[in-house]
Amino acid sequence: MRLKIMPVRLQTKIIILIVSLLFSIIFVICGVFFYLEMKELKANTGNRALQMAKVIAGMPEVMESMESDNPSMRLQPLAVNIQKEIKAQFVVIGNIEGIRYTHPDADKLGQHMVGGDNTRALREGEAYISEATGSLGLSIRGKAPIFAQDGRILGVVSVGFLMENLNSRMEEKLVEISLIALLAINMGIAGGYVLARNIRQDILGLEPHEIASLYRERTAILQSVKEGIIAIDADGYITMANPSALEILELGESELLHKKITDIVPGTDLLEVAKSGHAQVNKEVFIFDKDIFVNRIPILERGKVVGVVSSFRDKTEMKKLLNTLTEVKKYSEELRAQTHEFTNKLYVISGMLELGKFNEALDWIQKEYKINQERNDILFDRIKDERLQAILLGKLAVASEKKVLLQLDEGSSVNMIPTNIEFSSLVAIIGNLLENALEAVEQKEGGVVSFFAVDYGNDLILEVSDNGPGFQGEEIDRIFMKGYSTKQVDQQRGYGLSIVKKEVNQLGGTVEVQRTSDNTTVFTVYLPKNQSYGGGRYDKCSDSRG
Repeated sequence: MRLKIMPVRLQTKIIILIVSLLFSIIFVICGVFFYLEMKELKANTGNRALQMAKVIAGMPEVMESMESDNPSMRLQPLAVNIQKEIKAQFVVIGNIEGIRYTHPDADKLGQHMVGGDNTRALREGEAYISEATGSLGLSIRGKAPIFAQDGRILGVVSVGFLMENLNSRMEEKLVEISLIALLAINMGIAGGYVLARNIRQDILGLEPHEIASLYRERTAILQSVKEGIIAIDADGYITMANPSALEILELGESELLHKKITDIVPGTDLLEVAKSGHAQVNKEVFIFDKDIFVNRIPILERGKVVGVVSSFRDKTEMKKLLNTLTEVKKYSEELRAQTHEFTNKLYVISGMLELGKFNEALDWIQKEYKINQERNDILFDRIKDERLQAILLGKLAVASEKKVLLQLDEGSSVNMIPTNIEFSSLVAIIGNLLENALEAVEQKEGGVVSFFAVDYGNDLILEVSDNGPGFQGEEIDRIFMKGYSTKQVDQQRGYGLSIVKKEVNQLGGTVEVQRTSDNTTVFTVYLPKNQSYGGGRYDKCSDSRG
């Protein structure tokens, strides 16, 4: 069974890192300091030994004693006193042959000096510093020649300090440095603890592996959510946007991130939420020609608003589905109306037959057949697209039930409508235009509605006309506004032409309205068969109706 290794806590990592860095730095500094201090101590000790050797070599008493019969008798007490005064380990005076006249150990008097470093002083008359191993051990020595009055070299003075004593002094300093280093490490541990605690507060007490896990989960959630999500900071700059938001707003990530939200969506209420701290739920807004439901939630930290998260979804797809369902329901009702209409006609035929009016029944059947045949010739021979056929069949049944003549223009000619023009959009555009036209002539005697469609060239052209009352001049600019209606005030009215305009815009098309000289209102829709979104407009020509 494999044991799960627990991750190291952030606080432990920071303390270990700081202590390791301090230890490494202090170790290097101590090493360099020890080296430089040792070097300086040796240099100072050597200079001190050299200066003392020169002073002793220049003393008249020493010069006179070197030429006496028994130099040791006078020089040994002198050298011992001087050695004690300067705290040297030895003061040795030797003759030209290197024979000792003085030494800390009286038993070694008369013996040759040890170390082999007297040549320069005895042969060349040079004063210098040397490092050699003598009878007392390794030492730093100052060598100075002793001259007679006539300039002859009489001997040499050697003043020495043992390296062992120097090392002891350096060890004492090293202990002091170590205590200072230990204090620095303890301060580093305390500082690391405070730093780690402060960082943990900033990251809400989470460990790095927990933050990494949350980041991965956050990324996966943002990519999987179909709603658009945008986050801003307290100053209104966008800090995060998921792929759905980029898709809905039709922007690239570089166009969105770190930009001011008001530069992307002018007039947005996000900054108001950031200032007030009050959430907004299920608010409907219109952005980039799209109906959007928006939720805006402030981000709070210690009671202060530090940003806002906005989630939103496009109503367009949902409304298309609702419109399609509405149209399907209407077609179901229209088919029932058509069934009812044919049932009534069958009752008429049955009544005629029962009354024996066979010729009248035959004439009426032939008349109905001719009307239906002419209509079907246009509907099925000239219009090949089954989706358009289905829409028109339903509306023909409604017109028949309302006793309104719905004519299919003989000049119509449509093959297959491109797939980029969705069936739901086609239903919304044609259904609402024909519904408005049928209502406009329903109460008029001799009311006629005409439908024309052609797909020559680059556009699918749809035209719906009626001889209804039309519009007043001041109404033309408002007929496509949401909720506007020329009919009796009703909360359920005023949406048909608004839906038509929106669908046409989304398909990159154009809708035109005009009132002809024969008092006919004509709505003409141009839908590009090779669509590039982002266009759409409507044109008014003369007086118009909707």
